[in-house]
Amino acid sequence: MANIQYYDVILKPVVTEKSMSLMGEKKYTFLVHPEANKTMIKEAVEKMFDGAKVAKVNTMNQEGKKKRRGMVVGKTAKTKKAIVQLTEDSADIEIFAGL
Repeated sequence: MANIQYYDVILKPVVTEKSMSLMGEKKYTFLVHPEANKTMIKEAVEKMFDGAKVAKVNTMNQEGKKKRRGMVVGKTAKTKKAIVQLTEDSADIEIFAGL
């Protein structure tokens, strides 16, 4: 496994209707490094966002889709998504505050 630092774990937040509705339950969705595990994701969220305490992390791997351009067939990159649930006494993540 590669040497992944905490600032390399979280790639970007996922902003969809479903992820926005989960924010009411203190659940935040992120695209994460494909080789990151749940412990690394928890540590990265707690270090990057002040006052955030992680209760639970759920991850899912998404395979790349097949794409065609004429006769050439290829695949998009596979990704990993993480849904991070914060504790009740935790502070909200500020990245999503203005949305």
